Amino acid sequence: MNKPARPAAAVSSRLLKEIRTIRTSLLSDALGKGGAMDHDMHCLSANCRMAGPAVTVRVHTADILMVGITLSHCPKGSVLVIDGQGELNTALWGEVTTLAARLKGLQGVVIDGAIRDFYKIRRDKLPVFARAVVPNAGGVQYAGEFQVPVQCGGAIVHPGDWVVGDEDGVVVVPQDRLESVIEAAKRLAVVEKKIEDEVAKGKDLATLLRYHELLAKKTSEGVLPQMRFLEKGKG
Repeated sequence: MNKPARPAAAVSSRLLKEIRTIRTSLLSDALGKGGAMDHDMHCLSANCRMAGPAVTVRVHTADILMVGITLSHCPKGSVLVIDGQGELNTALWGEVTTLAARLKGLQGVVIDGAIRDFYKIRRDKLPVFARAVVPNAGGVQYAGEFQVPVQCGGAIVHPGDWVVGDEDGVVVVPQDRLESVIEAAKRLAVVEKKIEDEVAKGKDLATLLRYHELLAKKTSEGVLPQMRFLEKGKG
């Protein structure tokens, strides 16, 4: 079995505080409008805010054996990421696993698949993201893969990558880019606040963002890339 992800405490207290307060939308922008999981990875619990290093598991379709084993190896402050291969008719997670994860101090869980016991999970403070809710339970028959790169919600997640969730969804930040992405997101937050303040004063948003200039440039260049090539060729 591979080594578990390093605990969140391995990251400086400053970075830890910052990553847990930055919105996923800003992180996605800082990643070049990327990093987000699919739109149907919904927050199904009472709290959507989470951020922590990923502990990953890829399970056999509709089988929960490795979910329980991986949960046992999750350090405090981590986010459990379950590649359930998008199976929506069998639950890989429920109220008991939610309780266990919360008591272990996990930041949250993300499941590319379904959960059950929604009546309990929707009131729980542990962030739980998944694609669907269904009554059927999974089996306990097959070994999966622990602490390997997985695909979850359309995003590739490596063990130790930072998984951040809020009301907008889930974003994955590569662990080797964590500090630079946080710094870029902080700069974007400052700019967004300035724009918001100007709009609140009655300024025109399109003018502030120079959309008219951009439209004029696009119009003069032409819509089709091929035409831009021909125009440059003539020059």
